Amino acid sequence: MSQQFTEQGFRPPQQERSRASLRKVLASAEHVLADRGLEEFTIAAVAEQAGMSVGTIYRRFAGKDQLLYAVKDQLLGQLEADVGAALRCSPPGLREIFGAFTQALARTFAQHDRIFPELLDAQRSDGRDRGLEALSAIQQALVEAAASGIEEIHRPDPVPAVRMAARTIIGSCVHRAATCRFWSDDLSWTTWATETAEMALAYLTSPGSPGEPPRKTPKGRAEHDVHQA
Repeated sequence: MSQQFTEQGFRPPQQERSRASLRKVLASAEHVLADRGLEEFTIAAVAEQAGMSVGTIYRRFAGKDQLLYAVKDQLLGQLEADVGAALRCSPPGLREIFGAFTQALARTFAQHDRIFPELLDAQRSDGRDRGLEALSAIQQALVEAAASGIEEIHRPDPVPAVRMAARTIIGSCVHRAATCRFWSDDLSWTTWATETAEMALAYLTSPGSPGEPPRKTPKGRAEHDVHQA
């Protein structure tokens, strides 16, 4: 669970038995959300799915809203972890880094594609803050990873260009998840990732505005700028 969640009064269980019980509750909550939607998401429905009493769940969560936040917090934590691991394992080079980034996004969203729209619909201000925190973290992870391929970028200002590409990829991913029920692009998540990475690479390796010569940024300076971003 994130620091933001614990600051709201939730205390993660310390014993393995309690942690296993929490995992079961969250898995059941995700199942109910995916199968029945937000309107039929209740503590009673989750308790029935988990094979627990309603009181057992209320001893851990104050109500439906806190349980929804916990589901979202867990998925965002998984997204941050999966993206970070993919970027750490990626070979250097823009194509490899952006491919690893988009495929990591695609894997997480594909695994939970039935509940992301519901979670987006259920956002309160604290949920939005947690989502923005996660998206900011994965954007920064991509910017830092891309420092190893900064010399491949032909845009006049490489680091802002990477941030632009990162924002565009993340925005596309969230929009796709939110609208998939109503506006299908008929692509698999894997194909989406490949095509989106290609578009980002085309942008980064193009020289920029017509008549504006590419400006090479010294690698050391670029890396410094990345960490200041």
